[in-house]
Amino acid sequence: MKEARKLLTHLPARPAKPRKEGLTMVMDKGLSIREAEDFAAVGGEYVDFVKLGFGTSVITPGVDRKIKIYHEAGMTVYLGGTLFEAFIIRGLFKEYIELLKESGVRMVEISDGSYEFEHSDKLEYIRKLSGEFTVISEVGSKKKNIVYTPGQWVEMMKAELEAGSVKVIAEARESGTIGIYNDDGSVNLGLIKTISKEIGFENVLWEAPLKQQQAWFITNFGANVNLGNIAPNEIIALESLRLGLRSDTFFSFLPEEMR
Repeated sequence: MKEARKLLTHLPARPAKPRKEGLTMVMDKGLSIREAEDFAAVGGEYVDFVKLGFGTSVITPGVDRKIKIYHEAGMTVYLGGTLFEAFIIRGLFKEYIELLKESGVRMVEISDGSYEFEHSDKLEYIRKLSGEFTVISEVGSKKKNIVYTPGQWVEMMKAELEAGSVKVIAEARESGTIGIYNDDGSVNLGLIKTISKEIGFENVLWEAPLKQQQAWFITNFGANVNLGNIAPNEIIALESLRLGLRSDTFFSFLPEEMR
């Protein structure tokens, strides 16, 4: 079947790993070791980051083995930002750093979506951790009653990139109904356009757990848009979207005479 791919012209080019664009982040919400092995076998070529969602890493059996499985498959593992917040609210920043080192994790997510603290403090955490780890930071609240203006999103994202984040994550939760999306899962077009223009879509990892959201970003930003909060069993389906091998993006990369 790999030979069949060579016959298909006009497929968009996908950069090889390690890549800086076209990133895919998968959320592991508690896979078993066997499930992790199966996922790694399928996703090693296509997945860049695996997030051990929210605080699951401290209660999932065999998590150290899972981290090793993912690393061996060429996927970078990091712990959910909610776990970072759980340590911070208890005054355990040093202990959190020790946890990262003990687990062999070299990437860290800094967020304030559940526990709200001063943005200046968040920037200081980014500065401190970026000296020793690869840092990505999440912008946007997990609470529906907290709504930031597009200007506030841009201001926070710019500051966090300057502080040392290699990418900023646009919050959507695993439900895809908050942050950069509306209650029905549709995109907040004005917000996304503003972020893309002011920050640059290459600097943002857009959380897009729903198929229609993934298709929208690929159609509007191209095959190599950075997408996150993807379910482990949706990796091949997402890559098919990226390549125009699914109905939602079928015509996106074909020349006019083929349409």
